[in-house]
Amino acid sequence: MLRYLLLEIRRTARDRRFVFFTVALPVGFYLLWSNIFTKGGDLDSDTGLDAKTYLLVSMAAFGALGASLTTTGARLAAERQSGWLRQLQVTPLRPWAVITAKVLASMCLALPAIVMVGLVAVLTKHVHLSAGEWAAMIGAMWIGTLPFAALGTLIGSVVGADAAQPLTVLCYMGLAVLGGMWMSVSILPRTMRAIAHWTPSNRFADLGWSIAAGHTPPASDALILAGWTVVLGGLATVAYRRATVRS
Repeated sequence: MLRYLLLEIRRTARDRRFVFFTVALPVGFYLLWSNIFTKGGDLDSDTGLDAKTYLLVSMAAFGALGASLTTTGARLAAERQSGWLRQLQVTPLRPWAVITAKVLASMCLALPAIVMVGLVAVLTKHVHLSAGEWAAMIGAMWIGTLPFAALGTLIGSVVGADAAQPLTVLCYMGLAVLGGMWMSVSILPRTMRAIAHWTPSNRFADLGWSIAAGHTPPASDALILAGWTVVLGGLATVAYRRATVRS
C-alpha cells in the first residue's frame, strides 16, 4: 500500500490545477481580504480574533478543504471511466487499502495549503502565534481534513466523470459557506446557523480559530469530525466496492 500511496501523491502533485486551486487560490484570497480589512479589528464576535488572524485560519481551511475534495472526487471518477480501477482489481490491494491510500494522499496534499497561507500571513501581515500554537493549529487542521477526503472518495465512487467535477465544486462551496470560511456563521439565517454547527467544515475551521485564539478546541469539534469521518469513510468503502464490481 505504501508504494501505491506514494504513486497517488506524485500523480496529484504533478497536476498544475491542483497547485493553483489548492495553494495559489487561498493565498490570493487571503491577501485580498486581509488588505480590505485593514483596521485589524475583531471580525467575528465568537472568536475575538482580529481580521488577519481570522482570515488566516479561514483561508487555510478553505485551501485544505479544496485539496481534500478535488484530489479524490473527480480523479477517482476519471479512473473509473479510464479503466484504472480494473487494473487495481488484479493487484493484491484490498478496497479498504485503496480508499485509505487515497485519503492519506489527499491529506498530504492538503498540508501545503495550510502551511503556505500561514507563511504568507506571517510575512505580509505579521500574524503572531507561538511555536506551540502554530504546531497545534497545523497538526489539528491537517488531521481534520479526513472527512473531506472521504467525501471526495465517495463522490468519485458514486457518480460519473462528467458529474463528479460540478458535484465536488458544489460541495466545496457549500461546505465553505456553512463552515464560516467566507463569512461569519453568526450572520447566517437561524436555520443555516443550526445546520452549520453540525457540519464538518464548521468544526474543522473552529479547530484553527480556537487554537489561534489561545483556547483548547471543544471536544464537540473532534467528536463531530470523527463521526463524519466514520460515516463518510464507511460509505466510501462500500461505494468503491460496488464501483469496482461494475467496472
